[in-house]
Amino acid sequence: MNNFSLITEHDIYLFKQGRHFRLYEKLGAHIVENEGVKGTYFAVWAPNAKWVSVIGDFNNWNNDAFLLNVRQDESGIWEGFIPDINPGAMYKYHIVSQYNNYTVDKADPFAFCCQMPSNTASVVCDLNYQWSDADYKKKDWKTTPLSIYEVHLGSWKRDPSNPERVLSCDEVAESLAEYVKNMGFTDIEFMPIMEHPFYGSWGYQTTGYFAPSRRYGTPDNFMRLVDALHQQNIGIILDWVPSHFPSDEHGLVFFDGTHLFEHSDPKKGFHPDWKSCIFNFGRNEIRSFLISSAMFWLEKYHIDGLRVDAVASMLYLDYSRKPGEWIPNEKGGRENLEAIEFLRQFNEWVHKDYPEVFTIAEESTAWPMVTKPPETGGLGFNMKWNMGWMHDVLDYITKEPVHRKYHHSKLTFSIWYAFTENYILPLSHDEVVYGKGSLLQKMPGDQWQKFANLRLLLGYMFMHPGRKLLFMGGEFGQNREWNHDLSLDWHLFMEHYHSKLSMFVKDLNTLYTNENALYECDFENNGFEWIDFNDAEKSIISYMRYDKSRQEKMAIICNFTPVPRYNYKVGVPLGGQWKEILNSDAKDYGGSGQGNMGFVDAAPLSFYGKFDYSLSVTLPPLAIVIFKPSNPSS
Repeated sequence: MNNFSLITEHDIYLFKQGRHFRLYEKLGAHIVENEGVKGTYFAVWAPNAKWVSVIGDFNNWNNDAFLLNVRQDESGIWEGFIPDINPGAMYKYHIVSQYNNYTVDKADPFAFCCQMPSNTASVVCDLNYQWSDADYKKKDWKTTPLSIYEVHLGSWKRDPSNPERVLSCDEVAESLAEYVKNMGFTDIEFMPIMEHPFYGSWGYQTTGYFAPSRRYGTPDNFMRLVDALHQQNIGIILDWVPSHFPSDEHGLVFFDGTHLFEHSDPKKGFHPDWKSCIFNFGRNEIRSFLISSAMFWLEKYHIDGLRVDAVASMLYLDYSRKPGEWIPNEKGGRENLEAIEFLRQFNEWVHKDYPEVFTIAEESTAWPMVTKPPETGGLGFNMKWNMGWMHDVLDYITKEPVHRKYHHSKLTFSIWYAFTENYILPLSHDEVVYGKGSLLQKMPGDQWQKFANLRLLLGYMFMHPGRKLLFMGGEFGQNREWNHDLSLDWHLFMEHYHSKLSMFVKDLNTLYTNENALYECDFENNGFEWIDFNDAEKSIISYMRYDKSRQEKMAIICNFTPVPRYNYKVGVPLGGQWKEILNSDAKDYGGSGQGNMGFVDAAPLSFYGKFDYSLSVTLPPLAIVIFKPSNPSS
């Protein structure tokens, strides 16, 4: 090895300032040509190491064969060029610490590819995929509808001849793209595909921040999957986990014999819920590492959005901790000021370098201004999961209908804060695991009522202000709760109610994505107006949705009891004929077929002085019905 380097003085300056967001171009393993010789350049940050060597299948994992050189600029980076190391070579860094003679073999934090778990070596990889998605245009999240299909890649579909075998990206690409396009979803959100040692963590215990899991194939395989989805105009959102990482020895923990990536004090550096390590967000080099990871997926994999997991755990120093188990910030408060600054910096630079990309926060508290710009005191995310809506509506819908009138506010409360943030309404994987049951299992009543309730729930979600997210299986009424070791139960499509529910969700997506009134004002209160939210006795709510110009109008009525209501009065702002454009009780969807024969005429009767016209409608049992004026401009 000689003194060849990819790293400049400016790189070191930015790295130490916490402002180098393309570190993946400098650190890690890179195939290069040095003085006419092809080989691999290795660089790793280990400032407290006594010495570092590269071990691998090319030198029989010999600790002494290829020693790296430490840079003489106090960066703590060790580097070196090794000739004749080609793509596919397996390697690790053998690190001997300056402290306590600690010795360890570490995977490369910047590896582009890893061995198949449970093996833990990194793999030399050259990312040179030729993309075919030049015609794909990223969506403007502010002006276009988003209906997101949440997917766990390893359990969406499995090999029918060997159900224990996880399919590769290449094996699912065509069927996933075709299915999602046919169902009308606009985007897929993948639960973390980054490398993770414990499959049961679903990817949320990440070790490879720059590598897709080898369980699903090579980096090229995942790129081809993204490419195939983009060619069907389907956007890709990745779950990204900068909050914590697992304590597996080959990973980031105690990397060079010190707490390099994590806080040394367990009151700040250890997560009590997940038994994992918390990043030291106050360290400049860690911010460079994490934001580089985010940029990497946007640049190298053409990703459209990042959903940041467990934001609440980052914001609060006392998250899941008892008194005495946490350390206040410098002002004596419970806010994690370093993490807050990191999140603002992450959002600022992602939006600066990739203005067409959106970021989403999974934030479960009432932290203010999550989706407001950093310069105004916000965190800078574009959107946020509405966890309050999710918990309230599931708590409501799982109750027997006879009791729902006593919990009516669970339906209506979300509107009072619906426009304080840019919300996504999630019915996510978190609600169908750990004994909670599938969405269908949660519904009360006999089989017919369960499906009617689920159609009503999904219809209410699609008609409520906010972008939409539905976890896989919910669209056809998966019977059992989700199991990451099993495929979804695709055979259920052969059964009447399941196939009919799938048709309903497809039609919901079509309606949502084609009606401006259902998405243009998702984040603005001028697109929503209550007709009546006070009918708790009958468990009915009704409201209007409008487009920005208020020229397009839709009346939405939900009956949350199994009792049909005849000649039920609702106010509307226009006279003339109103078309019934969707009815979840239609026989095509597995319902009883009650409804309004396709249209209702508005009578010139004032509705509580709020509207000048009224409709007299039939409300089917456990159903949502939607009306649109035949001549909206009249």
